Amino acid sequence: MSSFKIAVIVGSTRRESINRKFAEALAKLGGDKMTFTFPRIDDLPLYNQDDEGNLAPSVVRFKSEIAAADGLLFVTPEHSRSIPAALKNAIDWGARPWGKNSWTGKIAAVTGTSGGVISTALAQQHLRQILGAQGVTLTGGEAYILFKPDLIDAQGNFTSDDTKKFLKGFLDQLAGLVGKHKN
Repeated sequence: MSSFKIAVIVGSTRRESINRKFAEALAKLGGDKMTFTFPRIDDLPLYNQDDEGNLAPSVVRFKSEIAAADGLLFVTPEHSRSIPAALKNAIDWGARPWGKNSWTGKIAAVTGTSGGVISTALAQQHLRQILGAQGVTLTGGEAYILFKPDLIDAQGNFTSDDTKKFLKGFLDQLAGLVGKHKN
């Protein structure tokens, strides 16, 4: 199988984000079928339609990274039972200016982790709704992962064989859908 370029959009901007660690471990796990890039969202200005005529360099860079990707992997925490403001801001910039939506036609998977028993289920549902409205085709697979201190080892690998198997299947589903779409 050929390698696909997947842009991983991590919803957390925190330095020690468990979702960033989770995303990096996913990239290691799926590295046999996909190559992963991590577009920044922390340097995007707050979306303002007045700025659409003169996009900030960070917005131009972000939109080009999304355009260059064969598929997308969203890894998000849950903030106030929804997605983080920084992630919503990135989605808004990717969708604008009108007629230049970077999301339309992209294939994506959504996941996230937290220490709570329902993980990031509500944020993921909200994110799926937002992405669907932007023309993103979402995989049917869902991955709600409870974060525990031993989920990922010091080398950035998942420690549980069951978790690895489950997440490998999740990533394989993304690769399969991207492959069908690309061909």
